[in-house]
Amino acid sequence: MTTTREPDARAGAAPAPQPSVEPRPSVEPQAPVEQQGRMSHRQILEALSGMLLAMFVAFLSSTVVSNALPTIITDLRGSQSQYTWVVTATLLASTASTPIWGKLADLFSKKLLIQLAIVIFIVGSMLAGLSQSVGALIGWRVLQGLGLGGLQALVQIAMAAMISPRERGRYSGLLGSVMAVATVGGPLLGGLLVDTSWLGWRWCFYVGVPFAAVALVLLQRTLHLPVTKRRVRIDYLGAAFLTAGVSALLIWVTLAGDQFAWASLETALFLTGGALAIAAFVVTEMRAAEPIVPLRLFRDRTTTLAIVASVAIGVAMFGSTVFLGQYLQISRGYSPTAAGLLTIPMVGGLLVSSTVSGILISRYGRWKRFLVAGSVLVVTGFGLLSTIDHETDMVLLGVFLFVLGVGIGMTMQNLVLAVQNTVAATDLGAASSAVAFFRSLGGTIGVSVLGAVLSARVGTLITAGLPPEAAAAAGGGSVGLADLADAPAPIQELIRVSYGDATGRIFLVSAVIAVVAVLAIVLIREVALRTESGEERLQRESAPALADDEAVGTRR
Repeated sequence: MTTTREPDARAGAAPAPQPSVEPRPSVEPQAPVEQQGRMSHRQILEALSGMLLAMFVAFLSSTVVSNALPTIITDLRGSQSQYTWVVTATLLASTASTPIWGKLADLFSKKLLIQLAIVIFIVGSMLAGLSQSVGALIGWRVLQGLGLGGLQALVQIAMAAMISPRERGRYSGLLGSVMAVATVGGPLLGGLLVDTSWLGWRWCFYVGVPFAAVALVLLQRTLHLPVTKRRVRIDYLGAAFLTAGVSALLIWVTLAGDQFAWASLETALFLTGGALAIAAFVVTEMRAAEPIVPLRLFRDRTTTLAIVASVAIGVAMFGSTVFLGQYLQISRGYSPTAAGLLTIPMVGGLLVSSTVSGILISRYGRWKRFLVAGSVLVVTGFGLLSTIDHETDMVLLGVFLFVLGVGIGMTMQNLVLAVQNTVAATDLGAASSAVAFFRSLGGTIGVSVLGAVLSARVGTLITAGLPPEAAAAAGGGSVGLADLADAPAPIQELIRVSYGDATGRIFLVSAVIAVVAVLAIVLIREVALRTESGEERLQRESAPALADDEAVGTRR
């Protein structure tokens, strides 16, 4: 039997592979040499068109609101806490739902799930645009976040199913380009919509709907993936405990110091409830057959430290950049469009550094030096930004933002690379999604924590600068963002100055948090980048197990 197999193998393959009998499954060079699922290059590009448009919608909806938020909150008479929750609600919903969407992709058609996520996003966007109060807006932003979580998770999963790891690099640059265009264009588009009188801020929610509808049609016509089902157990209990624990802590951070004192019964209840939910989550994950976040990943030092660094970077980056548009518009008086243009130095630094560092890492196979340099630049950028006030020179602010952007560009994606290079091939998906999950979770926490810091600092500065007669005219109550539209001119000026001077405090806190990322990255042990693709690693790592099974079979 063995003698008949060898001539066949020699005839079907090139003469070179004769000594290596291990790549015996000669199907391997035929199916995944270029793509999985026997898709041609043209078919892949056609299928990617719908998925990349869906991702564009996801990124655009995340960034288009940032410069419009000051106008939205002022128009709906919202507070600083509500300003924070308009952003936090979407982040929290997308973060909590991402792992569940990933599990559903193992049960049902990926194409159908992507389309379902788009429909949820469209419905959430339309309803958010129709909101008449900040409370309603926050509620519909949660629904929007559920759709975004699906898009962010499922597009990556579909790409992995459609394209072999060996060829994925040819197409991953397209995803980076889409992200860059949406990151740069979102704030600009949001500013233009707010400044255009016959459109207004509600179109910040409507603008993604046509793109999403086109993506829906494109996906129906171009994406054809086999439905590979396997038996999975979705860890609904773990997802519920995680969402409950994080939500309790976020609500506490947002309300403490405003609705109730930091040291109060409410604080004790929120902290106890959040801690118990997170403890229940950990216990559930230890017992779940297929946990939302596999705890075994934390046994690896690189993965654990990279996740710690990702949380710190997420807290600092998402938390601080959300309030940058507020600083530029409320304190400095720029229009939403101008505020979007003024953030270009940060985005430019991010794009340049991520591209250049990626090329250099691929050339030399070493990544730690770029991570260390990037994290140090993040701390430096936040440290410089902590010095700003309501009179800071805008050229200087642009330089500070560029430094921050360069640091973030060298850090964010390379942390994922470090983890993917270290973990077993069977854990590539789980480890990559864990890093992204915790980074997004860190961003959610950062928006709430830094929003609470900003609110407290603004309140202190306004109270200190409020003359007795102005306080009497304001009714003797607290004055803040909700009073900006209706307050007398002196009070409006005080609010603007207070926001400008308080924003530096946010960046100072972000710099302190970013130091944690530096320490975690320094402690990561560098492993030279592997030259094998994920598919090749998976075959090599599973080969011993297959050999053992064959040996047992022969004995029997």
